[in-house]
Amino acid sequence: MHGNLSGLRPAQKKSLENLYRRRIEPGRLGSPELVRNLAELAYDVRREVGVLIDRRGRVISVSVADAKATAFPELRMGENRLSGFHLLHAHPKGGALSKGDLSTLFLKRLDAVAVIEVGQDGRPGLVHAAHLTPPGSIGEEEDWRILPPVAPFEVDAFDLGAQVSALEEEIARASRTRAAQKERERAILIQIDQGEFDAEDRLDELGELARTAGAEVVWRELVYRRNLKAGTLVGAGKLEELTSRAYHLDAELLIFGQELGAAQAREIEAATGLKVLDRTQLILDIFALHAQGQESRLQVELAQLRYMKPRLLGAGAQLSRIGASGGSASSGAIGTRGPGETKLELDRRRINDRISFLEKQLQAVATRREERRKSRGRNDVPVISIVGYTNAGKSTLLNAFTHAAEEPRRVLAENKLFATLRPTSRQGFLSGLGQVVLTDTVGFIRDLPADLSRAFRATLEEIGDADVLLHVVDASAPDFEVRLGAVERILEDLALSDMPVVIALNKADAANPEALRRLQERHGGVAVSALSGLGLSALKEELVQAASKVQQERAAQEVAAQQQAEQWRGATGLD
Repeated sequence: MHGNLSGLRPAQKKSLENLYRRRIEPGRLGSPELVRNLAELAYDVRREVGVLIDRRGRVISVSVADAKATAFPELRMGENRLSGFHLLHAHPKGGALSKGDLSTLFLKRLDAVAVIEVGQDGRPGLVHAAHLTPPGSIGEEEDWRILPPVAPFEVDAFDLGAQVSALEEEIARASRTRAAQKERERAILIQIDQGEFDAEDRLDELGELARTAGAEVVWRELVYRRNLKAGTLVGAGKLEELTSRAYHLDAELLIFGQELGAAQAREIEAATGLKVLDRTQLILDIFALHAQGQESRLQVELAQLRYMKPRLLGAGAQLSRIGASGGSASSGAIGTRGPGETKLELDRRRINDRISFLEKQLQAVATRREERRKSRGRNDVPVISIVGYTNAGKSTLLNAFTHAAEEPRRVLAENKLFATLRPTSRQGFLSGLGQVVLTDTVGFIRDLPADLSRAFRATLEEIGDADVLLHVVDASAPDFEVRLGAVERILEDLALSDMPVVIALNKADAANPEALRRLQERHGGVAVSALSGLGLSALKEELVQAASKVQQERAAQEVAAQQQAEQWRGATGLD
């Protein structure tokens, strides 16, 4: 027996145990005898009493609790079927189906839920029942359909078996239709607003991330919470609402804009029955999707392993490799040196070994890149690194500068986040300066996950060898100020904020003219359009001036260094 059994007399407990002996006709909601028995017990113990019944008519669970606290077995609901159980319980204080009863019906995907009203004399009153409606049902305002109440002696007249068969057939038919039309995973986005001014922009960005990862966004939810719930972030009520929304929109994925802990993700998955991702996992998925070269793949795998390591779960000592054949069963025989490594420890050790291997591989890649950079330095060719927020148009601008219309010189440029994951250098020509090297870099993003930031630090450090930084800003983005600030903070973290910077206000042809004017007043920069060629000549002039100034300063430093060396040789009498 389950639920609140405290204070019950032995006779009452015995009566509850006897409910397991009850059998009802398969396909029926209950029997008049079981209804009377439940009503009398609920009246006697002054608490709700319920039984969970399977499709063969067997009582598999007896609970002294309301519907939400009823003990359920391990439910394995398929996509096109219900759980295979229905709940019949008695309300000692009377009343029809409560909100908790209906929520349990929906969340547990029960065949049906039924409530017995208990009169003041302990006799059963009307029996109220409800069952689910198929997703997308026309004319249905709720996730369930409440049936007209019946008298206790009529409870076995309702053909539950036929109703369940028809409902599952309808669910399966609707699922097949949607599967034929569905090309991508359908997702619901949840962004929590804790008072941030850019909460809506973050939700829009989450939608772009989901689209880039290949998901189809069917609903977006901005949830205001000043204080987050420890286990589920948004609370049980909001999760029920989201589960209902997913049921009707045929969504199988919840994506949260906040990073979730392992326990939080498990609790949300258990409450909703849906797959759960957070923003960090989504970005990792995009990086894995777009990784092409060896270096990119190594960096992505390293970031994934670092993210996965603290989220590993094990079952403790029961998964231990114990080498004992005698002695204490709990601790092993003398000489076995206790339990061996748990599976959790083995997984962590394997991950640590793999992380060490990947770090060595990346170090070798970084060394080869350093040699290439030194070679460029010996040639005295000016280097311009293109930086900016992801999807600002950096790769398109590089193609426009180098007139690369076709492969192999053309750099991949897509209207997606993180289309470029590794630095790509192309040779170009700027009138008044000569040959230059233009380097496209990985895009930045606000709140870049720490694991990714560490993995791509070597890539980002290449920016420091540039003569000039070309900061590309998407002037058409509504939150361009936030994106510009995010890039500046990352450059500051890399100790690159003192480098010469030329700002390109890209996508000017799609930007709001007034917003573009304000942006130019505050930050300067040149309004350009990498696609149409607008403003490219003015931008090239700015780059020539910045790079020439750097070359002049460098030449002056070299002259000063030579003069200082000559003075030192003269003072010491050395030739």
